Amino acid sequence: MAIRLIVGLGNPGKEYEATRHNAGYRLVERFADAKRVAMKKEGKYFGISGRDEFSGAWLLMPTTFMNLSGKSVGALAGFFKIAPNEILVAHDELDFLPGVVKMKLGGGVGGHNGLKDISAQLGTNDYWRLRFGIGHPGDRDLVSDYVLSKPSKLDREAIEETIDRVLEILPLAIDGDVERAMHKLHTKPKPPKEPPVKEPA
Repeated sequence: MAIRLIVGLGNPGKEYEATRHNAGYRLVERFADAKRVAMKKEGKYFGISGRDEFSGAWLLMPTTFMNLSGKSVGALAGFFKIAPNEILVAHDELDFLPGVVKMKLGGGVGGHNGLKDISAQLGTNDYWRLRFGIGHPGDRDLVSDYVLSKPSKLDREAIEETIDRVLEILPLAIDGDVERAMHKLHTKPKPPKEPPVKEPA
């Protein structure tokens, strides 16, 4: 099973650029840059979309605002007859620290309004998710302001590093080897071996 649609969740507009909630947008922007995919605003898909001509995969950044992300995903997936298990949704994850990224198929939506709307529009939770850790403010009453604010320099660097790792494994997922892509993403790289210390003669 190949991934035919990569969705990055976020909010449109200058004021939301580089905020924690826009981690999914950031992935799609960087993937489009790396693959030289022309992204343009498409009214019929309620988002900014483009197609990687080499792999055939679609990229989508809904411009409906987070809570109505499903309207955009449902429109594009419906038009091109893309099944839920061929869709990969990248989003911010409060339960993981910055620097952590995980991939899974299905599961709950964990109070994430973007996922909630996508599940409602697709009629299922069985689509792939890429969960980018952004950390938690420690108090649920602070979550709204927290996700809509910009991360610290250290957290931003950690999030960008997780995007680097995802960009390495995305070609595998697009080619149909999703399990291998997931295994590679979740396997921590081994630290380089220290050269043996020579004993003085």
